[in-house]
Amino acid sequence: MFCGYANMSQMNKSFLKFITDFGPLAIFFFFYYYNDKNLSIAIPPLIVATLIALFVVWFFEKKIPMMPLISGILITFFGGLTIYFNDPIFIYIKPTIINIIFALALLFGKYFTKEPVLKKIMGKAISLTDLGWELLNRRWVFFFFGLAILNECIWRTQSEEFWVNFKVWGMFPITLVFTGLQISLINKYKIDE
Repeated sequence: MFCGYANMSQMNKSFLKFITDFGPLAIFFFFYYYNDKNLSIAIPPLIVATLIALFVVWFFEKKIPMMPLISGILITFFGGLTIYFNDPIFIYIKPTIINIIFALALLFGKYFTKEPVLKKIMGKAISLTDLGWELLNRRWVFFFFGLAILNECIWRTQSEEFWVNFKVWGMFPITLVFTGLQISLINKYKIDE
């Protein structure tokens, strides 16, 4: 039994983060394929699993980070609209809207925080020059807009099953590759402490 999130090892924290990030998506994928590719049946377990994941994060951390919170709210909202109106367009556009929100937050957030938003989010993990933070922030803005456009192209031109597979198996690897490609920029502008 966990005594508290602060007492957990780093490996347990990483495992918990992985489960709360990808557990709801795995549950959605399972219910989608187990029920003859039916979104109406797969979305309620996705919503419930997302809410449980947010509760688990809150239980161990005593706070919910902004990105999972926004994502959870939008999954619940757009999933609910999909079920209520029996129209999958709402769940199709959710990744587009999430990525646009993140891009706009990074783009305009510095006007409210007086520094790049990524520095606020990641400043304790890495130290970069001001130019490094600006460049990294800008790259993530373009990335999120690019993911939004890609999602729109896929759901509008491909089958529902293709979109589900892209959502589950495509977006995460694309994000990992993009993140890996930022290592050279981080190393170039890193401040040695």
